[in-house]
Amino acid sequence: MSDSQQPQAQNWNAFVEQWNEQLLEALENNMEAQAQFVESWSETVGEVSDENEISDGVEGYARAYETWMNASKQMVDRVNDSIEGEDVDVEEFRDIWLNTANEAFKDVMSTTAFARMTGETVGDVLELQQEADEASQETLRTLGFATEEGVVEVGDRLVELERRQHAVEQKLDRVLDHLEDEQ
Repeated sequence: MSDSQQPQAQNWNAFVEQWNEQLLEALENNMEAQAQFVESWSETVGEVSDENEISDGVEGYARAYETWMNASKQMVDRVNDSIEGEDVDVEEFRDIWLNTANEAFKDVMSTTAFARMTGETVGDVLELQQEADEASQETLRTLGFATEEGVVEVGDRLVELERRQHAVEQKLDRVLDHLEDEQ
C-alpha cells in the first residue's frame, strides 16, 4: 500500500468505526426506549379495568409496535444503502429514531387507557399538592408564623375597617355640613 493510500484507508476506517459506533448506540437507545415503552404500557394496561379501554389500549400498543418495526426496516434499508455506496448522513439514523419515538408515543397517548392513567395521575398530584399545602400551613401555624389563611383574614378585616371608616367619614361630613348650614 502506498503512503498516499494509507491515510485514506485510515480515514475510511475511522469513518466506518464512528458510523458503526453511532449505529450501535442508536440501536441500543431504540431497544431501551422500546423496553421502557413496553414496561410503561404494561403497567397502564394492567391498571385498566374497562374492556373497551383494554381493547383500545392494545390497539394503541399494536400501532406503536408497528411504528417501531417500520423504523427498524428503515434503518436496515439505509444501512444497506450505505453498504451499496450511497452517501448516508449519520444524523438521518438519529432522525429516524426520534420521529419514530414521537409517532409511537402519539399512538399510545391517543388511547382511552392513557387518558385514564393521565387523569388519575393528575388527580393524585393535585391531592398530594393539597396535602403538602395543608402540612406547610400547619407547620407555619405551629411555629407562630403567618399563614396564608391568617394573611387573608387580616386583609379582609382591613378592607372591612376601611369600609367602616369611609362610612363614618361620610356621616361626619354630613353632620358638619348640617352644622354649617345652621350657623
